[in-house]
Amino acid sequence: SRRLLDEQGIVVGKELNIEAQRLSAEAKSLVWFADSEQALAVAAIADRIKDSSVEAVRELQAAGIDVYMLTGDSRAAAGHIAEKAGIRNFEAEILPQDKAAFVKRLQTLGHKVAMAGDGINDSAALAQADLSIAMGGGSDIAMDVAQMTIISSDLRNLPEAIRLSKQTVRTIRQNLFWAFIYNLVGIPVAAGALYPVSGFLLNPMIAGAAMALSSVSVVANSLRLKYRR
Repeated sequence: SRRLLDEQGIVVGKELNIEAQRLSAEAKSLVWFADSEQALAVAAIADRIKDSSVEAVRELQAAGIDVYMLTGDSRAAAGHIAEKAGIRNFEAEILPQDKAAFVKRLQTLGHKVAMAGDGINDSAALAQADLSIAMGGGSDIAMDVAQMTIISSDLRNLPEAIRLSKQTVRTIRQNLFWAFIYNLVGIPVAAGALYPVSGFLLNPMIAGAAMALSSVSVVANSLRLKYRR
């Protein structure tokens, strides 16, 4: 990076400097080559945004989720990508530890933070986040640190995973509610609570069948997740 060249006192020639400024103006990320004294060459890299990424950002924002982009690329390149992707908040030219610090800063403001990343540089931020999501095409260390790994690198799977998680939690709560109500009613009846009033006693075979039926209803309700869209 140019920052490293400046820190090491490496000289950048006039022609290379002009070329670097031209490439930066085109929102490209720069990679410098140098020896111990002077810069020898500069290469430009441009990221191509997938249409699916733009759609994923739009879905996340529509769900009320603030989207931040953290990157080590130049501010010009990051701003260009953020604008194309529809991302309003981004941090550029940051190091791996800066990503983790940014996540921690959001947490201190009371936010629940989900971090999605695929590289070694993202591992510290993934470990810091409340929810860490690794993309399947990423590095092994990112997938090892993350709590969730999305098999493909399609960002549209992020809002889908969040929706599925919400549906799963909702299903768990439904199962707990009906199981609680069932046992609240069924156990006193099975224990003979109605006998002093009406003389009714529950046959143990019927009670056992009813208990099995309650388990079947819980499983059946959970299987509905398979058909959610």
